[in-house]
Amino acid sequence: MVRSYARVVIGKLAFVTACCFPVPLALFVGFSAWSDGQAWAWIPLLAGALGLVLIGVIVRALVRGQYPRITRADRTQGADVPAADDAFVMWAPRSPRGHPRARLVRADVLEASLALYSPEGGTFTTYGDDRVPDEFTPLVRMRLRVHDSDEEGSGTAAFEVTDEWRVPSLCLSAVTVGRLAVLVAPADPAAPRTRATVTPLWPGSTLLAGTRTCRVVDLDGRCTDMTARPGLLLRQMRISRSAGGVAMTGDTIDLRGLDAHTAERYAEVAEQDRALPEGRAPSTEPGEESRRLMDSLPGEPAGFGSVGRRWARRGGVLLRARFRLMRGTLTFQVDGPVLDTVLRIQPTDGSPPFDAARRLTVPLNYLAVIHRTREVVLQADPSGRAYVVDWARTNLLAGTTAAKVVTPEGRELPLAERPDVLWAVMNLLAARGLSNPHPVLDLRERRMRGVVAEVLDLTREQAAAAVRPPPA
Repeated sequence: MVRSYARVVIGKLAFVTACCFPVPLALFVGFSAWSDGQAWAWIPLLAGALGLVLIGVIVRALVRGQYPRITRADRTQGADVPAADDAFVMWAPRSPRGHPRARLVRADVLEASLALYSPEGGTFTTYGDDRVPDEFTPLVRMRLRVHDSDEEGSGTAAFEVTDEWRVPSLCLSAVTVGRLAVLVAPADPAAPRTRATVTPLWPGSTLLAGTRTCRVVDLDGRCTDMTARPGLLLRQMRISRSAGGVAMTGDTIDLRGLDAHTAERYAEVAEQDRALPEGRAPSTEPGEESRRLMDSLPGEPAGFGSVGRRWARRGGVLLRARFRLMRGTLTFQVDGPVLDTVLRIQPTDGSPPFDAARRLTVPLNYLAVIHRTREVVLQADPSGRAYVVDWARTNLLAGTTAAKVVTPEGRELPLAERPDVLWAVMNLLAARGLSNPHPVLDLRERRMRGVVAEVLDLTREQAAAAVRPPPA
């Protein structure tokens, strides 16, 4: 980590200095004039000194953008950070209002595939307005089953529709989960055979998917967790739509700040839930294998990770952090959007956890599975004062690719949906200075001989399942 950081700094310093060649030229002229005793020598020397300061500022900004280290200097001051420890706030792009008589209903994603994602431009592309550019917004082809009913549950039967929609990067997980909030516009009376227009509401879809947390504080100050409860959330969205929109403070709607009529309607929904509670929906709907967008989206390939020898020898460690907030910016990269984020970091030295605010490029393949986990893997430098997100290990922990261990006998032990086992194996390899940038850990390799017993011990449950004979 230290070596790669130094390499980035040196490269950027050389590039900026070459672009600002008048600065070293002014210093050379100034020193030559000063050596000759010229009275005007201070002028180029002063210009060169100011130029050096400018070069330092530019290099720092470029390095911070390309190599986003997180330090204690990035601690948040509490602004915009959700109060609840398990809250996750995601400021998703606004959706269109749609037809005034459109019905807000649920749709299940039966199939999804990436139709187009081909951004152009350099490493970073920044736009001057708050629109979401199409070139950085994946075009996804989906087959939906739309449950076309009104708030009371009446209406026409469910129907299926297949089309292509632009899916904002922050909302890709809703497609993976398979639950969307959509607007169904009434059919054109002049063409009764035409199908009604279906428009996904992406911020609402991330709520239905359970990616974003949601809480409601009633008029008595009681807080109710609405996360991943699609029936309640749909009713609340309909109330919000009829009221012209209800703002959330972080992940919370406080009824005490609403007008009396809207607050009363929200309170009725809460009372109905107390009488007949709705359980949480599953983390993903059946058939996720037909909606695996992460296999087609760009991002760091998942793996057990690389280990720098110097970093390992000096005591560098891995640690886990958790996203608490994500907010889009006007800057994009090919691998994913550049987001303003807040991370909860637990230092390895036993000091209290802290929240750090940092602008990061978040890969699209990770955003497609962020409903599973908001955790990320950080590499901590030996001093424990700086951290860097390790996206290869993060994606493996999140499950963008299935992890496996191959035993010395050639048996494959799947580690899918076993994040604690994966985490233990990652730390073991890092402690021994063993790199394995692939999602498959082959214990038959000679360099892995020293960790075979420990890895098999960590995966003993999977090993037992692999050798258990099939039922008769």
